[in-house]
Amino acid sequence: MPQVKVQALVPDTDADTVFARISDFESYSHHTDAVREITLRPLGNGVVESEWSVNFRNGILCWSERDHIDPAQRVITFEQLDGDFDELSGQWTVTPAGQDVRVAFTAEFDLGMPSLADMINPIAERTLRENIEAILRGLLGENTVLVTAAAEPPVSPRSA
Repeated sequence: MPQVKVQALVPDTDADTVFARISDFESYSHHTDAVREITLRPLGNGVVESEWSVNFRNGILCWSERDHIDPAQRVITFEQLDGDFDELSGQWTVTPAGQDVRVAFTAEFDLGMPSLADMINPIAERTLRENIEAILRGLLGENTVLVTAAAEPPVSPRSA
């Protein structure tokens, strides 16, 4: 299954503040054009069902997912319940890095089109990565340092 990883370093902030922004799904559409709409249905004990509508190339992808939000560990895990993907699951993690904060997003997906997978999966991977990067910049500011999937986010000199 294709996997997308996006990592970022947010300078001069604290992990709880960053986690609060990452877990405020309903605000995503106010920070980036990548997200059209998100609606939430809290189920209690940190569990939320969310419905997503996002721009995907020249169209729109829609799905619902169950999100497990753990503020103590600063982790959000999610799994699609229904929607345009055959399968979608992943995780957000937020960890302190000295005076900075590391954010990691990982997702696995299957669009359910095996005969077109070689052509569509790279496009879907790139689009998902670009959308997550836009969300991070919008939520956390332009000082956020985006890091390629193969590299480890740098630690700023003052937090080393």
